[in-house]
Amino acid sequence: MASFPLATAEVCDANAHLIQSGELRALHPVFQIYGRRQVFSGPIVTLKVFEDNVLVREFLEEKGNGRVLVVDGGGSMRCAILGGNPVQQAQNNGWAGIVVNGCIRDVDEINGCDIGVRALASHPMKANKKGTGEKLVPVNIAGTRICDGEWLYADTDGILVSRTELSV
Repeated sequence: MASFPLATAEVCDANAHLIQSGELRALHPVFQIYGRRQVFSGPIVTLKVFEDNVLVREFLEEKGNGRVLVVDGGGSMRCAILGGNPVQQAQNNGWAGIVVNGCIRDVDEINGCDIGVRALASHPMKANKKGTGEKLVPVNIAGTRICDGEWLYADTDGILVSRTELSV
């Protein structure tokens, strides 16, 4: 990993060929920024759930090793699929960040954590606990297909996904 964070705008400017080939994609700018770490990057772990957070919690209980959990929550605005306790656990377990195509809650608690979190919005209602969903599958969020094992780069300008780790 780069010893200093990659600025997404500079990455786009320097890699027009990767953008044209589809190896580097920018997510639509639909996410709110949460957590203390506004700039983060790492290899992606994908998860697809709908109004259920059991699998989200299970992943974040594992060692993160600098990875980024990308959760396709189906864009649901009816409940939060991520809250303060799992985010605290993710921070403690070494996850670099979490991107949620859905809602979160406990925003003040999450904003106190040294981890990057992106989500569509916040919602006070909690998710179901059925444990349904799919792990490590391709997801489509914010206009982009994202596969397990790709790389995510996020800063205040936006979020990029690359097929391979980028170097400066």
